[in-house]
Amino acid sequence: MTHRQQHSLADGRDLFYYDLGPGADRSAPDTRELPETATSSQVRWDPLFSEWVVIAGHRQSRTYKPPVSLCPLCPSTEGKATEIPAADYDVAVFENRFPSLALEAADVFAAVEEFPFRSGPGAGRCEVVCFTSDHNTSFAQLSQQHARTVIDALADRTAELSRLPEVRYVFCFENRGEEIGVTLSHPHGQIYGYPFVPPRMLRAAQTAASHQQEHGQCLRCELLRREVAAGERVISRSEHWTALVPFAARWPYEARLIANRHVGSLPELTEDERDDLASSYLDLLQRFDRLFDTPTPYIAGWHQAPVRQFADSWHLGAEVFTIRRAAGKLKYLAGSESGAAVWINDITPENAAARLRGD
Repeated sequence: MTHRQQHSLADGRDLFYYDLGPGADRSAPDTRELPETATSSQVRWDPLFSEWVVIAGHRQSRTYKPPVSLCPLCPSTEGKATEIPAADYDVAVFENRFPSLALEAADVFAAVEEFPFRSGPGAGRCEVVCFTSDHNTSFAQLSQQHARTVIDALADRTAELSRLPEVRYVFCFENRGEEIGVTLSHPHGQIYGYPFVPPRMLRAAQTAASHQQEHGQCLRCELLRREVAAGERVISRSEHWTALVPFAARWPYEARLIANRHVGSLPELTEDERDDLASSYLDLLQRFDRLFDTPTPYIAGWHQAPVRQFADSWHLGAEVFTIRRAAGKLKYLAGSESGAAVWINDITPENAAARLRGD
């Protein structure tokens, strides 16, 4: 069973340790003298495309590709104090020192509703999730018990951030690999508490709600049932989870891990579902790592129900995709994708599923 301990960093930011079992001593204090940082996060509304954009100019000074000896996510040692004061840890979560969104932004920016320059404070929360103290590993190499602890941490943080009145959506994600643009190589993910529902999630939520109202059933439940019946895009299936390549996949290698039961978010999962998720998610990431001759760069994110709305019609799932289309070749988001948001996939979803199955 996962055990949580809460502490504070030298500048007052929250730090949480999630341990695989009881009894771990995580009382080491943060001995650093941290210089004050300014947060200037603002959200601005684009009236042409009806979506919010986050402006966070202060992030230009954030830590960028430090050597392993200076990694801020490794445990602290004598003579090297990091963001994690303890000499060891299983899973650690802390407030980002250079956040894209921060509750304090409300003290800097006022809400402006005047057309067309609608804007407001980027009042949210950004947290860093360190999957393990081992710098030279990856999520896919964790034990099942350790992966379950990460899942418990994500569920716990989702529940807490969802209680913040400023937060409208909680997004847990991992960027893995230099090709993705990762600036810290230590195995870690992030959690964003947005003050709005991101455009992609909002569109999916509205579509699912409309489908349920019209047909009386969950859209993703129906899609899952039909994909399992078709079989050709299913990667793996367990008692509680199904991994598949979507029929209209955008990326050359893209997969969704979907809860077999209709459930909206990570905190709602049962103990058995979390255990099965640890095994199923590890299996999926390991399949991605077997695609090429070097570890696969990927982005993984959890699509959870928006906070305080769309709860009944939303169906929980994770998405994993890589920007690599072949060994040494990347899928670039060029004119059609970046300019028109029309995706062109070079690999059929059926062939991608066969590769991920190992056929």
